[in-house]
Amino acid sequence: MAAVSRSTTDLPRHLAFAYALLVVYACLHPFAGWHESGLHPLDFISAPWPRYYRVNDMVLNVLGFVPLGFLMVPALPRGLRLASCVIVTVLACFALSLSLETLQNFLPTRVASNLDLGFNTIGGLAGGLLGAAWGPRLFAHDGGIHRWRSRCIVPGPLGDAGLILMALWLFSQLVPESPVFSTGDLRRLLDLPTPLPFSAQEFLRLEAAITAGHLLAAVLLARAMARDGALGWILLLVLLALGANTLASASFLVAAEPFAWATPGWRAGLIAAVPLIFVGLSLPRTLAQGLAAMALLAATVLVNLAPQNPYLLSYPQLVGESHFLNFHGATRLVSSLWPFLALAYLILLGALNPGLRR
Repeated sequence: MAAVSRSTTDLPRHLAFAYALLVVYACLHPFAGWHESGLHPLDFISAPWPRYYRVNDMVLNVLGFVPLGFLMVPALPRGLRLASCVIVTVLACFALSLSLETLQNFLPTRVASNLDLGFNTIGGLAGGLLGAAWGPRLFAHDGGIHRWRSRCIVPGPLGDAGLILMALWLFSQLVPESPVFSTGDLRRLLDLPTPLPFSAQEFLRLEAAITAGHLLAAVLLARAMARDGALGWILLLVLLALGANTLASASFLVAAEPFAWATPGWRAGLIAAVPLIFVGLSLPRTLAQGLAAMALLAATVLVNLAPQNPYLLSYPQLVGESHFLNFHGATRLVSSLWPFLALAYLILLGALNPGLRR
């Protein structure tokens, strides 16, 4: 098999590293109650088939490692042949899963499982094979992703960091109890009370303002990392965010409609955001970045003031079951921290890329 032709940027490597961190967090969430179980940490490897094991657990363990395997193949050094890249990828996924399952012995809410280890490795293998088939074409110097990145995104590590940041924004949308597009809710992360009582009329205004502010900030942040004239992909980004909210509603809420997120407050916020977005996109880059930062700060403050979404209170939650809890913990963490990472990125973009200030 031919050697891997890797992109001139390190985008696959950065994406693989970021995704691996999410896997670590999801597998070790909630990081509390560490203690010794009295058993040998590797006893789970020889354990018999468990009496109770859900099919969705198997599927999630496989699917959770497919993206990691897919990204690792083009992320490896170009001197390795594709077959070697797949082998290294499978071994790396096996080693990561083995380490995490071993650490789960010391968490009271987690159970180390040889089945999880096996299905994680299968997911790494499947992703590695897909990465061998498609990864070099997508991330090669003349591949589709590299051509798109060169045409639409600012060059260098700042461009890669921006793409990772927007990917994390899409990931943060998989939190169904938060307003659409919103991030930065620190109350659940820090176990803080809601400061304002619920009022239907006030909540509608708050939700509209949160939706408009976060959508404006996300669009202008995407514009800040885009080359001049390359704005068409931002619409796709917003549509993907709506798709993520639809997936969250269908996956985490029992008996909820997939479009439960489309509340009256969201619709009002969207109507308010559209003209603001057109104004923001017409501003010089420096002013647009400043507007993005202000919108992000204001919307994040409102997120932490607003009471819980009343339209979702009637839906029983599914997130407390099985691996959904751990996945949901990872999405909540990313959602809570995202606006602060975005603000740091805007500051770095303005400081390190003076050529884009016009």
